[in-house]
Amino acid sequence: MNSATLEPTNKAPSNQPAKAEGAQQTHVRERLSPRTDLSEDGTRDIAAAMNGLLADTFALYLKTKNFHWHMSGPHFRDYHLLFDAQGDQIFAMTDPMAERVRKLGRKTLHSIGEISRQQRLLDNDADYVEPGTMLAELRDDNRDLAMRMRAAHTVCEDHGDVATASLLEVWIDETERRNWFLFEASRQGNPDGH
Repeated sequence: MNSATLEPTNKAPSNQPAKAEGAQQTHVRERLSPRTDLSEDGTRDIAAAMNGLLADTFALYLKTKNFHWHMSGPHFRDYHLLFDAQGDQIFAMTDPMAERVRKLGRKTLHSIGEISRQQRLLDNDADYVEPGTMLAELRDDNRDLAMRMRAAHTVCEDHGDVATASLLEVWIDETERRNWFLFEASRQGNPDGH
């Protein structure tokens, strides 16, 4: 031993930090993981798909509320109320999504930072957005979210996760309904009202 440092002098380089990190991850996984009959690969793939959807869902929720708060123009009341109702429906998906990931024994999103790193839907931070542009953006974002939900549904089917797949089926239907309403609201009428 070296008396100045109280460490062995013949100490070889070690990979202690890597071992400690691996042990910590194992400890966290054991403490947080309920048992499931789905495979390790299955829960990993499903959690990755669902966490991506969760990030997109939070991004869509905030964009919908942003447009709700900043709506202006002759259709203010109708669009303001439409975006408010759609925002509530979108937000209602977030907790079941996150809890589904936890039921699989995986970790879900922890922060706004994680959301921003995983979201695929684009934010809109413009000072002013025309109502027609708002409708079109939300329509396209809902369409994209439904497409990603279908892809996640395929992952669930591939791994035999009927519970997550059934939740996704309901959310796909809700998302398609929002898309339909946004499409119809964004159509330009002709002089005879159609």
